[in-house]
Amino acid sequence: MGKKHNLVSLSGAPIFRYTDGAKEWESPHGEESIDAISDHIEQHLGTVESVFHEIVSDTVHVDVHHVKPTPTRPMHTLITSGMSDLPMKVPEDIDAPIHLELMVTLPQSWRIDEQSFRDERWYWPARQLKYLARFPHKYDTWLGWGHTVPNGDPAEPFAVNTKLSGVILLPSVVVPEAFHKLVIDENKTIAFFSVVPLYDEEMNLKLKKGTDPILARFEKWGINDIIDIERRNVAKKRLGLF
Repeated sequence: MGKKHNLVSLSGAPIFRYTDGAKEWESPHGEESIDAISDHIEQHLGTVESVFHEIVSDTVHVDVHHVKPTPTRPMHTLITSGMSDLPMKVPEDIDAPIHLELMVTLPQSWRIDEQSFRDERWYWPARQLKYLARFPHKYDTWLGWGHTVPNGDPAEPFAVNTKLSGVILLPSVVVPEAFHKLVIDENKTIAFFSVVPLYDEEMNLKLKKGTDPILARFEKWGINDIIDIERRNVAKKRLGLF
């Protein structure tokens, strides 16, 4: 495998490079918790309006559940199921979930339908969910709180209408606290993390100083995990505010 982690960022966090590509294709493990995840979504977020099912899957079968906006929750939510069918390779000395699912939250105006998803300007958040859900299993690694993943190396914007070019994984601040974990049985608890897009400068700031400065600046400017393709870049100095 091509995973190497002999580099360390200025914040002390390891930097992983994946140089030799992912593991070969393998038949997917199968949708062990999809019903429990769907029930969990509907209990805490609302009715699952539709599910984007994969036709061809590699390693795990990743579906994306869609909860439409409502008057009390005026935003779209996309949540994966299938990533948690396999445990991640979390190091033994790290206390972190080994079963994970991911979500994104999108503004009410976001287009979510098959026609719009043919345009990367609307599809990229769903594409990131599916890519990241498979990532730890294809590279024998793990994803967890505060992990950042660039969109390529070097990082490129997700679409032509935004400069966002990477993501950080964090607990969502726009869902009920009870949604963050789902206990399947005594051996399996699924954690749900939000995929929050970042600018290149923000990813560099995280590598240099850690996650806390990013979170502090998000709080200062009222930024949460609802995706805004034109939001403030909190790693850029403006009017001497930083």
